[in-house]
Amino acid sequence: MKKIPLEILGLSSSQSQSGSFALILGEKTGNRRLPIIIGMFEAQSIAIQIEKINPNRPLTHDLFKSFAEQVHVAVLEVLISDLKEGVFYSKIVCSDGASTFELDARPSDAIAIGLRFGVPIFTVESVLSEAGIILSDLDENADEDEDDTDDDEDEDNDQPAPKPVEPREPSGQVSLDELTKMLAQALEREDYEKAAKIRDELNKRNG
Repeated sequence: MKKIPLEILGLSSSQSQSGSFALILGEKTGNRRLPIIIGMFEAQSIAIQIEKINPNRPLTHDLFKSFAEQVHVAVLEVLISDLKEGVFYSKIVCSDGASTFELDARPSDAIAIGLRFGVPIFTVESVLSEAGIILSDLDENADEDEDDTDDDEDEDNDQPAPKPVEPREPSGQVSLDELTKMLAQALEREDYEKAAKIRDELNKRNG
């Protein structure tokens, strides 16, 4: 079974399911994209790791990593292994030093955990053949959308890896000290979306 390496290209609100998010994975050696609809909690956990935000309290996926490290189990890779009746299946490949074993998991959980261990994400040809979207098709759709309106960019799932969002709040008039306090407050409230915006504003001002 040939494994195909994937990378995370984007994470955006799902246009088809309210309260869900679309995780866009891309084929590293090709032009196919694999969109997967995931829940809000898993999307938040993935976004936090991508944005390198340290929550005040560990999330479930952080707890899994801490537990695995304590019992000397290493995660080697994540494999999106199957697609049955529109549902994706995946495995977390682990090792205890003496043997290698697999844990069944939802792709969203597997990827959130894999990101924390810094391991590669793979899939197989059968999954990409059935659910993959060819990049050229996405480009054609994007061109059509641009002809209709200039305001549809935020709705395009085929976006590069999540980029810093220019914060609307706080404004540029807030002092660095205030921004630092607001960052601490956002983390305390576990408002990670706002924390990411404040952190990006701080990084921008600090040059």
